[in-house]
Amino acid sequence: MSRTATKTQEPVTDVVLNQSAVTVIEKTQDALAVEDQQMQARVRAVALQVGYQLPGDCIDPDLIQRDIAANMRRSVEACLEVGRGLSTLKVACGHGNFVARLDVLGLDRFVAAKFMQAAAKFSNVSSTTHLTKAIGNQTKLFEMLVLDDEQIDELALTGESGELKLDEIATMSVKELRAALRQTKQDHKYATEQQSKERERAEKAEKALKAGGPKAPPPLAERLEEISSDVDQKQKDASDALLQVSNQIKSIEQWWMDEMVKQPGFEPGDAVPMPPELVALAQKLHDNVERIAAMVGGLQHLIYDRYGHEIETARTYVMQPGVIPGQAGQAEVA
Repeated sequence: MSRTATKTQEPVTDVVLNQSAVTVIEKTQDALAVEDQQMQARVRAVALQVGYQLPGDCIDPDLIQRDIAANMRRSVEACLEVGRGLSTLKVACGHGNFVARLDVLGLDRFVAAKFMQAAAKFSNVSSTTHLTKAIGNQTKLFEMLVLDDEQIDELALTGESGELKLDEIATMSVKELRAALRQTKQDHKYATEQQSKERERAEKAEKALKAGGPKAPPPLAERLEEISSDVDQKQKDASDALLQVSNQIKSIEQWWMDEMVKQPGFEPGDAVPMPPELVALAQKLHDNVERIAAMVGGLQHLIYDRYGHEIETARTYVMQPGVIPGQAGQAEVA
């Protein structure tokens, strides 16, 4: 049986594109290249900002993710590296893809945020080796996030911040550390508020100095004028009230005298018994006056107790302007 001859394939000729299509392709390639360069710049900027060492100096999200997974099994310093890596990965993987990467890593969003927050907070500390060694574990690291940046710096540089000491952090339980941090936070807040008040006082004093110093208060007599006017008014009200009581006594007396002459067979000089109703009214007036007298006596005792010595001194000496009673310059009354 004879073989069927193989057909020879026609040679492929080059596809000729028109110039407009070539221009579109070149512009698209240029745009993709620019976008890739911008992405690399953003990723490297974040890595530099948080102090993250890109694996192999590469911005590939897969490599960064593997590096994060490895660091999650290590020390506190590695936990900070996890945070740095997460901050970089968030930019490297593009918008909308970060959560999926967290799911692959098995990281809760809240925990991831804690890692990133820790990395950001500790990234500006000049030397963290002894600090991270004292912290010891991830749980304590997250507890330390309540401190301000300046308190973290103070701990790293001096070994203490307020009552919180770096040597003690290493031996504290998480519960003890949480309580110590809460107290340190409150102490720091109080100290900050006091410093703020001191600055305000200093600024006010400086402004007053620039304005020619504090203004002199008005004269004492002027400051007491309102109180003095009130004393005068209350005295007048009390005097008017007592005058009305006096008028009531006289009015009742006159009323009874008019009533007596109306009685049948009344002769001038006759003693006419006062009716019980009038006696009760007179008794009521008497009791009221007794109460007023007792109140006046109490007021006399009160004013003598508070100002008696000064009043006696003022009555003994003729007051001269600008001279304190009893000192040179006063003329004693003979």
